[in-house]
Amino acid sequence: WCETTVSDPLGRDIKARYGIIRHEHTAIMEMASASGLPLLSPEERNPMKTTTYGTGQLIAHAISQGCRKFLIGIGGSATNDAGMGILSALGYRFLDADGNELQPCGANLSAVQTIDDTKVQDIVKEAKYTIACDVDAPFCGPNGAAYTFAAQKGADKDMINTLDKGMHHFADIILKHYGINIKDIPGAGA
Repeated sequence: WCETTVSDPLGRDIKARYGIIRHEHTAIMEMASASGLPLLSPEERNPMKTTTYGTGQLIAHAISQGCRKFLIGIGGSATNDAGMGILSALGYRFLDADGNELQPCGANLSAVQTIDDTKVQDIVKEAKYTIACDVDAPFCGPNGAAYTFAAQKGADKDMINTLDKGMHHFADIILKHYGINIKDIPGAGA
């Protein structure tokens, strides 16, 4: 087991753990340990404000410990940031139309115009990531992340609509920058 200090879904310092299989250079982690719903009180739950940044910090810590393969369980998060937080912790920057860096949270999905990956270390891009989930929800749309999961994370109907629009926009930005259409990939909504 490894333990390190990371940010919870609202940016407060917490301790989170993950496992390492050293001879395989593999980290095994639960997103919920850093970005989970149980880390917040019911009053604090708001997927417009929460972030997966702490999970990215766990990944970065594991890389510093020599891990090059990852098995990440992604259930039970308090977030709907499309992974912006994880990627931000790993060096990606999400910029608005004026080139300002955005905080990685659900409220900012619609504002992203550019993804800057120039400061991402090669080791982050070369590592192997296996994501474990038990749902097949698409990234966005009526069966996507916001409509399927945001209510349990504290979103009301207006937030759900805003988050889904943000997910559609963010998917378009990913397509523009990386040529990957994630909108209909089964499980991408997890």
